[in-house]
Formats: sequence, C-alpha cells, structure tokens
Amino acid sequence: MEGNGKVLMQKFELGRLLGQGNFAKVYYARNLQSGQSVAIKIIDKEKILKAGLTDQIKREISTMRQVNHPNVLQLHEVLATKTKIYFVIEYAKGGELFKKVAKGRLKEKVARKYFQQLISAVDFCHSRGVYHRDLKLENILLDENGTLKVSDFGLSAVVESKHQDGLLHTTCGTPAYVAPEVLSRRGYDGVKADIWSCGVILFVLLAGCLPFYDTNIIEMYRKISKAEYKCPNWFPSQVCKLLSKMLDPNPHSRISITKIKENPWFRKGLNIQPLNSGTEIKKIAPQDAGAVFTPHEDGSVTLEAKCGHIKPTNLNAFDIISLSTGLDFSVLFVEADQKNEIQFTSSKSASTIISKLEEISRNLKLKILKKDGGLLKLEGSNEGRNGIFSLDAEIFEFTPSFHLVELKKSSGDTLEYQKVLKEHIRPALKDIVWAWLGEQQ
Repeated sequence: MEGNGKVLMQKFELGRLLGQGNFAKVYYARNLQSGQSVAIKIIDKEKILKAGLTDQIKREISTMRQVNHPNVLQLHEVLATKTKIYFVIEYAKGGELFKKVAKGRLKEKVARKYFQQLISAVDFCHSRGVYHRDLKLENILLDENGTLKVSDFGLSAVVESKHQDGLLHTTCGTPAYVAPEVLSRRGYDGVKADIWSCGVILFVLLAGCLPFYDTNIIEMYRKISKAEYKCPNWFPSQVCKLLSKMLDPNPHSRISITKIKENPWFRKGLNIQPLNSGTEIKKIAPQDAGAVFTPHEDGSVTLEAKCGHIKPTNLNAFDIISLSTGLDFSVLFVEADQKNEIQFTSSKSASTIISKLEEISRNLKLKILKKDGGLLKLEGSNEGRNGIFSLDAEIFEFTPSFHLVELKKSSGDTLEYQKVLKEHIRPALKDIVWAWLGEQQ
C-alpha cells in the first residue's frame, strides 16, 4: 500500500516519501474526494509492539486530539489495519524551520514572528494540560504560507502523567534543548521545561547556533546546568534580557509565558491568528486512542505487554546516550555519597531478567511489593538502622533482546545495601549480566 500512486483505504492517493524513522514512514498524499494535500504517517504495528511503544502512540493520538490550534500541526484522521496504523495529518509544505535556520540566522523581525507563533502554540498546549517536552527546530514545521506548526507530540505529557508531587519524572527531549532540571532526574514542571526549550529556540533563530553546544557532551551538560551562554553582539538588549529570564537555571524563578507575552519586544508587531480562523477540519480520530490496537475481524492482535505484568520501559535517544558506559552525567547533579544505584546491560529477554530478580528476592526473603511498568520493588521485613531495606529494579529496553537494568536503594541503610549487593545480588546476576556500566571490563 506504500509508494507513488498507491491508494489507501480507497480514500488517499499516496505520493512521494517525505521522511522516515525506525518505526514509521511519512508520505505526501492527496484526498481523492476533496483534493486536499495531507501527510500520512505509516506506523508498523509489529515494530511498535516489539519496541514497547504502544503507550507513546496512544499518547500522541490523545494529545493531538486536544490541541486544535493554528500553530500546531493538526491530526485529521487515524486509520488502522491488521499490520499498520495511519496518521492522516496536516501537510506542512514549507518543511522544517531547522532547514531555514541552517542557511543562516534569521532577521530579527522574522525570528520574532516565529517566536510569537511558537509561544502562542505552547501556551495553548499548556492550557489543555499538555507539555511537549521535545521542543526543537526539527519539530517545528512551516506550511505553504510560512506559518509555524509545532509537531511531534510523541514525547508529550499530559496532566494525568504527573506523580503525586505534581512533577514529571521522565528524562526525555533533545539534550541541547533540555532544561537543567530535566537532566537532574529529580522531577520537573513541564511548563517551565517547555519555556526553557523555547528560550533555546529563540537564541538559535537569532544567532544561527545553539547557546550551549559543545563537542564534549558532559561539558555541554555542565553549561546547561549553569546556564553558561553568551549573546552575540547583534542581539538587541531587550532580547538578551528576555533570554536571561527564559534560560534561568532555577525553574522557580524562570519567567512565565504570561510574562513573556507581556514583554515589549515580544509584543512588537504581534499578529496572532484567532483560534477559530481557517478551515475547520472534522476530527475523526478515535475517541479511545487505544482503539487502533484492538483486535480486528481480519485477525489482528491486541498489543499487550509480554512477561506477565511487567513491561520494560522503552528508552528514547536521550536515555540511550545518557545511560551509555562512560557517560554518567549524574555526577553533575548528585553528590558521590548520594549515589545508591548500579546499572548493567543484558542480552537476555525481559522475562528471563525478571525471573532472575524474583529468584534473588526469594533467596534474600524480600517481598515483591510493587510491579508497575518496568519496575520491581523489593522490600525486607526487618527494621534496620535507617528503616526497612527496600530496593528498586527497573528494566529498560533497547531492543527486545538487549536490556539495561538499574538497581537502586530506595530506603534503608546504605551499608546494608552495599553488603547485600556485593555478597548476594551481584554474584547471583552473573549469568545474565553482559556488562556492568561504568566499570572496566
């Protein structure tokens, strides 16, 4: 069904390939009934299942249904067959804003226009409880009229995703655009994190380069954590002041979107489209985003987690980089004596890893307190010097046959943890460990 001239669902004629990734291809297409140009994102169900990305796809559908805004790429329709999922989305003929900036920095007036539209879109998303979390030039598109369109909500979070402390806890996004509190892995406000990313985007639009770029990624993270950057001499003083407030490493004192919209430089020449402008396109995406994964009469299978009740956490590109051997960035944010975790990689299946961890818990007489996502929580029964000993074991999936496991003391005495780790856990894991991260092999 893919390629030039092919007809999808007797409704769309597929044209040229616009782009592709590991799990999807995007084609230009034309609606045979209306003649409207659209883009169709074709997702392979089997690959999504193996990668554990069903929740991410559901989230992307649910999120895009909530954000109907002139500066957000619109989802028109979702179709599904036994093997494929099809996102019918607005066609952004102008391509990525990144390509425009790659040719050279933008003039102040042009950069401000794009920044105004970006803030309008992000503000609207936040009003709907949606936090993008991966704002960057590559995820900002332009339509045929040069109107900005925020896209790619695959890493977005909604208010329901927050923990009880009201903060988000997933480390995601693109490193050069990510706020320092996201890197710290201690919980963050999605609104404030998006504002930081908008500040980075504004800098790039006017400078033609990133504010915190460094060939040494650890040095880049250090610069981000300290907000070490320098405005070029051609930046207006008002922009420098605004950036200093947006790129404030302290999220609590970082400027709000309301204050950004009140800024004199931002308001100059302001011309934001009203939300009801333009052609209204009926949304016929499923009310239940999970509907695209339910069984069909043609024999398709509901995508469910394997390995009992445990589904490994899928790693995005940022996680893979930050968890790689020799790149332990936590030293930038966590004191050495606060670290109570170890990590190892394994070529065994998730079910094998889980079985081994359950066996260890039985031998140590630890009860399995919680199974949530890719997390096993093991807890002792005796009160120690610093409370009951508790250990978290989380499994991350690179591929179905290659995993990373993180073991972390969540409560109890550190000396007891180190002793149990050395004398019992590490020896018992030797059959499934491929490599311990951060250690010489």
